[in-house]
Amino acid sequence: MKRPDYVIIGGMKCGTSTLAAQLGAQDGIFMTEPKEPNFFSDEETFAKGLEWYSDLFESAKDGDLLGEASTHYAKWPVHPKAAERLRAYAPEAKLIYMVRDPVKRALSQLRHHWTMREVEGHDLEAIARSHAPLWHYSRYETQLQKWLEHYPGDQVLVVSLERLEADPYGEFRRVLSFLGASGEWAEHTGDQNVGADRSRRLPLHGLLVESPVATFLRRALVPKRLRTWVRERRQMPRLELSDDAKAFLADQVREDIAAFGARFGMTDLSPENFRERMLSRQLSGGGTADR
Repeated sequence: MKRPDYVIIGGMKCGTSTLAAQLGAQDGIFMTEPKEPNFFSDEETFAKGLEWYSDLFESAKDGDLLGEASTHYAKWPVHPKAAERLRAYAPEAKLIYMVRDPVKRALSQLRHHWTMREVEGHDLEAIARSHAPLWHYSRYETQLQKWLEHYPGDQVLVVSLERLEADPYGEFRRVLSFLGASGEWAEHTGDQNVGADRSRRLPLHGLLVESPVATFLRRALVPKRLRTWVRERRQMPRLELSDDAKAFLADQVREDIAAFGARFGMTDLSPENFRERMLSRQLSGGGTADR
């Protein structure tokens, strides 16, 4: 059976789709389709068996580095078994964990969950204060530690979205070096998932909204005024939380972010200075930082 040489394990809304697209665009590097099989995390998918997972790499060329990118792998405690399962199947795999300003990441996740109908209501302020996954997935030290219990630090590379955006060529070369590969940042792939979370999905969304037949029937039979009303109802309310709500989210991850910073030699890391500090340092391996 074929096993991955590398896995992007998360985090959600931290640029994993962009990095996966860049890696998949390189000669000699293979990325699965779908990008996020979430095989080792999701019980229903894991039940399909290891042969099903191995077949995801079937179209790779001989000698390709094989990889996948599943953000559910860094969603402890919702998905607690990913690290243990992947370690048993691919102990030599190299892991890439992406991070981002933890509050901005949480807000992007909130937008996504609202779009996918994983949270209900239009009071985003209340949702932000009650939906625990928003801060669980921004606790980077906790998520990383779960993987370091199963993989040595030299098999884990931590990449910040802030540095990837500020210096895509340099940061991508660092990723390629970690994988033992060569290549260059491909301009044509663009940013992935841009605008993907602006309109709320409907029940049977693919059948009712995205199919050509549904599009024709809507335009032929439904008055434009009604179509406009439905479209506006599906638009996400403006995601501008109060300073108090943002402070609440920051406080939920403050201790964890401080511990994450200490792992990389940053004794003053906080949600408030996260972007600035990420731009000032590269995060190397599972527990060191380069100036």
